[in-house]
Amino acid sequence: MVPAEVPDEAAEPDGLEDRLRRFATIWSRAIFPATATSLTRPEFEQHLLPLARRLRDALHDKIFDATPAHGVGAALVAVHCTDPETLARSLGVVDAYLVLYCGASADRAGELAAEELRARCARLQHALAAGFALALRERTLTEQEAIARSALAARRVAEDALHATEARFRAVFEGAAIGIGIADLDGHVLEVNNTLTQMLGGLEHHVRSRNVGEWVHPDDGPQVWRMHGELVRGERESFRTEKPFFRNDGTVLWTNLTVSLLRDVEGVPQYQLALLEDTTERRLLNLRLRYEATHDALTGLPNRTLFFERLEKALTPARETAKEPAGEPAKELAKEAAKEVAKATPQPARFGLCYLDLDGFKAINDSLGHSAGDRMLVEVADRLQSCATAPGEMVARLGGDEFVALTTGPDSVREVNDLASRILGALATPISLDGREFTVRGSIGIVEGKAGECTAAEVLRSADITMYRAKSAGGNRFEHADPEADARAITRHGLTTALPTALERGEFFIEYQPLVHLADGKVHGAEALVRWSHPTHGVLSPDRFIPLAEHTGLIVPLGRWVLEQSVRQARAWQEELAAGTFAGPVRINVNLSPAQLHHPGLVADTVEVLERVGLAPGSLCLEVTESALIGADEDLLKPLRQLAEMGVDIALDDFGTGYSNLANLRRLPVSVLKLDRSFTQGMQQHPADAVDIKIVEGIVSLAHSLELAVTVEGVETGTQADHLRRLGCDTAQGWYYARPGPPEMLHTLSLADAV
Repeated sequence: MVPAEVPDEAAEPDGLEDRLRRFATIWSRAIFPATATSLTRPEFEQHLLPLARRLRDALHDKIFDATPAHGVGAALVAVHCTDPETLARSLGVVDAYLVLYCGASADRAGELAAEELRARCARLQHALAAGFALALRERTLTEQEAIARSALAARRVAEDALHATEARFRAVFEGAAIGIGIADLDGHVLEVNNTLTQMLGGLEHHVRSRNVGEWVHPDDGPQVWRMHGELVRGERESFRTEKPFFRNDGTVLWTNLTVSLLRDVEGVPQYQLALLEDTTERRLLNLRLRYEATHDALTGLPNRTLFFERLEKALTPARETAKEPAGEPAKELAKEAAKEVAKATPQPARFGLCYLDLDGFKAINDSLGHSAGDRMLVEVADRLQSCATAPGEMVARLGGDEFVALTTGPDSVREVNDLASRILGALATPISLDGREFTVRGSIGIVEGKAGECTAAEVLRSADITMYRAKSAGGNRFEHADPEADARAITRHGLTTALPTALERGEFFIEYQPLVHLADGKVHGAEALVRWSHPTHGVLSPDRFIPLAEHTGLIVPLGRWVLEQSVRQARAWQEELAAGTFAGPVRINVNLSPAQLHHPGLVADTVEVLERVGLAPGSLCLEVTESALIGADEDLLKPLRQLAEMGVDIALDDFGTGYSNLANLRRLPVSVLKLDRSFTQGMQQHPADAVDIKIVEGIVSLAHSLELAVTVEGVETGTQADHLRRLGCDTAQGWYYARPGPPEMLHTLSLADAV
């Protein structure tokens, strides 16, 4: 409860310490009337000052930790601030004045945003309340144990001095802060103290006239009355449990109950003594904290934590839920608990999971702001909640625009499909935001199966992969999990993860495929083709990892490494050629990815490598795919022009697959066209495809008129090579001449040409 005094903000002291003292003053005025301390109010205020300083310091810590507030709550109990009103007023003061008076920090540059301060303040309140409740409980337990010891001591003393024992017992009995009741072995209540009467909300004679068996509650644990029976039969001396009671007005009182057996001088069971600690407020606080910890603050749906609890339960076979712990008593308790659980919630044999991600949600946030995005998420959450109303169904928000829906039951295949269809149908109705209507689309990945076949993490990973497969297929649909597709996605993820260190570990190597003059059949050059020697998957071709490298940005350092290794090899061939030990290629072709074309260091890196290795620019040809240059502006073409002006050849790779305008070739700084293999496959047969011949003849004529050389890829037969030679193609490469291999392979080809 916030104190009635509202400070005049205009009169606030300027100093941080003065503001802290003012906060302590307000705090002491609020809670001093409800304390049982022997301190004066000024002394009490001085006692609160270091506690206020701990709260202020915790509020501004760079790495936030609410633990100091836990200690502050315990410190209040230590100075006898045990009245529940003390906690309520303290929380009110912290909520209303901590940020107001202690929000500024000594380091102005390090001040936190107001929202962050309020969030931290709320967490400090929770920690303070938890510390207060824990300390109060420990204090009460200490008192309870002291009382129990006193009661037992009184029983022993009663054997020698009945009157003295009765006096001491009455002092403890009447003055205790916890409820105490005495009943005979038949359960008839004989004596109760005033505290217990107030706890149960009735007059003393209403309590004393009852039998303990009347206080049965539906939430009683299965072992409570069994242990009570053992106690009255003398088989156990005491037991402790958490037990609810119905008050006279119908409300529920939660207690920590300790029941002890009182024996006479001969050791015969005579009475049962009950000690009850009221834990209702603490239980409500714990339930609220539990709710906040397991539910999404924005939508109110269960969050990731609660969803995983439900999913793991759904994935656990029924036989595993009744595993017996060691020890005979523990086994009996486990069996009884398992029976009760089986009656209330029978375990389903199958499950179905829908993993939903909204399509295009980022555009909503970017265009309308996060506030509008939050409102859309709340509306989506409400619609999803309306779709999962059957027993065994639940919806949760994992974070962002990702939601999950779980269904359990024997016919989960049909149920999960129906659930996914209902979700897509619920999202189809437009959502109105700021006077505009937006159609929400979603992609859903479905995983369905038997309990016990996989873990919760595996199920969620498979659903996530399947959801992205639905999204890549166009969205607004659901797809079912496919183990083979999951395996491919996991492999891609593993390769992506391993890429950054693969270059450092030396796992990449280069193979070279010769480029042959069609006119004389001599080796003219070689194309460098990178390979990855993966420790698990073996040798991987570029199509397995180059797209991943482009996606992660690692293509730039990898491309730079390929360029340097290839240039060094070309230089080595030239030195062998000069020494007369090699008659092979003196030119090297290196592929450039679109990402490398956009890299600002392309020209500088290329020049630096050529100069450091000592290779002339004319001995290097950079291959660029036609699709990368479609619609290219001058900014993109500028680096290629600079390299071409230096003497580096630029080859247009995969020509004919990008639907480019042939007239556009005139403005591209290319000197070589590499004709895609799709145009020459018809020449492998006899007679050759007449259409392919006409197309290639036209491309070669156009290229030569523009002073461009023509290289053909994928030559696999001698017939194909003869046709291309007659059509005027300049160079060719393919398996007809040689497959890609180590640089030593080209020695054999070159010597054969020389012979």
